[in-house]
Amino acid sequence: MTVRRSSRALALILLCASAAAQAAPDEAAFRRSIGLRRAWQDLTREVAWPAHWTPDGRRFSYRKTVAGGFVFETVDAKTLAKSPAFDTAKLAAALGNARHEAVDPMHLPFAEFDYAEDGKAIAFSLDETRWQCGIVVYRCEAAVDRSRPRGFGVVRDISVPADNSPKASPDGNWTAFVQGDNLVVRKTGDTAIVPISVDGSAGNFYDPETLRWSPNSRHIMIYRVRPGYQRRVLRVESSPRDQLQPKLQSQLYPKPGDAIDQERPVLFDLASRRQTVIDDALFPNAYELSAPRWRSDGRSVAFDYVRRGFGQARIVAVDAETGVAHAAVTEDAKTFVYADRRYAHEVGADGREIVWASERDGWNHLYLIDGRTGAVKNRITTGNWVVRDVIAVDDAKRQIVFAASGMNTGEDPYFRHVYRIDFDGRHPTALTPAKADHDVRFSPDGSLYVDTYSRVDLPTVSELHRSSDGALVATITRGDDSALRAAGFRRPEVFVAKARDGRTDIWGVVVRPHDYDPSKRYPVIENIYAGPHDSFVPKQYWPFGFHSGGDKAIGMQEQADLGFIVVQIDGMGTANRSKAFHDVAWKNLADSGFPDRIAWHRAMAAKDPSYDIGRVGIYGASAGGQSTLNALLFHGDFYKVGVAYAGCYDNRMDKISWNEQWLGWPVDASYAAASGVDHAAQLTGKLLMIVGDQDSNVDPASTMQVADALIRAGKDFELLAVPGGEHSVGRSTGPIDYVARRQFGFFVRELAGEAVPNWNGVK
Repeated sequence: MTVRRSSRALALILLCASAAAQAAPDEAAFRRSIGLRRAWQDLTREVAWPAHWTPDGRRFSYRKTVAGGFVFETVDAKTLAKSPAFDTAKLAAALGNARHEAVDPMHLPFAEFDYAEDGKAIAFSLDETRWQCGIVVYRCEAAVDRSRPRGFGVVRDISVPADNSPKASPDGNWTAFVQGDNLVVRKTGDTAIVPISVDGSAGNFYDPETLRWSPNSRHIMIYRVRPGYQRRVLRVESSPRDQLQPKLQSQLYPKPGDAIDQERPVLFDLASRRQTVIDDALFPNAYELSAPRWRSDGRSVAFDYVRRGFGQARIVAVDAETGVAHAAVTEDAKTFVYADRRYAHEVGADGREIVWASERDGWNHLYLIDGRTGAVKNRITTGNWVVRDVIAVDDAKRQIVFAASGMNTGEDPYFRHVYRIDFDGRHPTALTPAKADHDVRFSPDGSLYVDTYSRVDLPTVSELHRSSDGALVATITRGDDSALRAAGFRRPEVFVAKARDGRTDIWGVVVRPHDYDPSKRYPVIENIYAGPHDSFVPKQYWPFGFHSGGDKAIGMQEQADLGFIVVQIDGMGTANRSKAFHDVAWKNLADSGFPDRIAWHRAMAAKDPSYDIGRVGIYGASAGGQSTLNALLFHGDFYKVGVAYAGCYDNRMDKISWNEQWLGWPVDASYAAASGVDHAAQLTGKLLMIVGDQDSNVDPASTMQVADALIRAGKDFELLAVPGGEHSVGRSTGPIDYVARRQFGFFVRELAGEAVPNWNGVK
């Protein structure tokens, strides 16, 4: 059959093809886009990070942006005089010597630090290691953790010896340790060892790392442990940098449903040698027991308990004389207790009262609990808003300082503000009036605080305030991004639309190209992270590593500048809203808030003609990688292209801690319901999966199992396995970021329908 086209139609087709070719990003555009981090990172001034106080409370320090990079500055709280926090050149040299690498003094690889050794040193985290550097004598050392490793906190690695350093009694008369799996003591200055227990064994041993003396030196509590299943994930390191042949890496990695360590608290009376195994009726089937903590009066010892499946959390208190346990406070949930957000403060020396955070009324609030009966004495906070964090509790004044969000009507419900309130819920006082997200740091005596606040459209402001009445003492820094905006940076836009229920507000941000033209149509890319453990749309000033979300932000701007509108959204199932909002994720990880996200996209497209709702792509990493794949599997009519990084695509393959928190225990059909492996045959869009073959967070076999399922289903997809890559896969050290270029090129080719540079032809 012959198809005839008119000369006019043919000319139109050729004209459109020519226009598309001219619009396609070239090599220079890719290089400019991926180079934005380096080109723009030093263009702001006076953008400050949160403050850290010296131990004596006389000064505070912070990092801020200056010409050429960052500096750390110290302010005298009384005189307001400013000076360098330390000699950055000397510290960079000391850190470089310790790490055997060059360190740029204007770009020190940490943003915040704590003071140590009475202000003579600073401590900070770098590459999951805690470092300490002297700032009088400049020398840096990595902290050495001598404790026995635990797989995600629930299975001890019994191939590694525990830290069995003798622990001295508070009165100095005894030391206690474990010998031959049993508890023993030794009188100070004596060589004779006194056995205290005889029932320990290799399969049911006393753990010296849980040993705790009572303040009066009369009692010891220690846990006897029946070890769990020693599951190992094996990874072949194909391309090690220090040898030719591959290496085999092994990691203790418990997964959902695995047998975990069973801990049993045991109480010993030193004088009588009486042993009391604590009745576990109040803490059966424990997922987590915290280390024992003695009340300061020595009459009782307490520990935190989370039931496996996360349906219950409580504080269990044990009488030191009788060994009888009681529930000091209990939290029950029909779905889950969010274990990482639990908060408890025991008032006084005996735990008679407890300040307790609870979602029992549908919002996270504070309650004053009777620590003897577990009953609520009174509510401290109330309302349709969320307590985000407890900053300080003053037992003497019976006051609490806390951060909350959602209290101010007409404002972004995720903005954190700080308040003070009495134990009885009276005299609530707002301390942070500015309409922004606040990070407040109080002096050690609580008399002053530094309020560091910002929004995505407001560079950071840092102020010193008086705590008694919140009065402003001085403005410390005021961020300026005029040079950054002159270079082409567009501040993100905030957009709000209704959720699937037509009532709840869903918040997101929009990033546009630096040369955005409202008369054009732009394909859309969504940056997704829908993990239930937090909310993720940045609320702070965020371009290039400023506070949380900075790394994701630069990726969004980099992609936008290749001709896209890039967005980020918090749908239902994420945290920091009501309990009902959060509960959408319970046993429902496939949801990822997609009905809310799609409604948000459609509302945005209805408002903005440049927003091409017919070309929507998505990308994400880790849980965001799982959501990206599920977008294409379960919502392929809407999401057309996806790039999924290091996804936990089948929650039965992933770490025990994160997955049992949201899908419960025992493992049930909800795990399979969210599986990208089980539903791989539903793929309709274009997919690129990227994984580091040395991922220690998510078993990289999860990615390969999706690949296997897609192949068996006859589906086409792309796969990039990065040799030596970790969970973040990492940005390349080459002349242009390889992994980012592959992601960006995939969207340009498959979503925008444009040609990409022939990188194999580039020298």
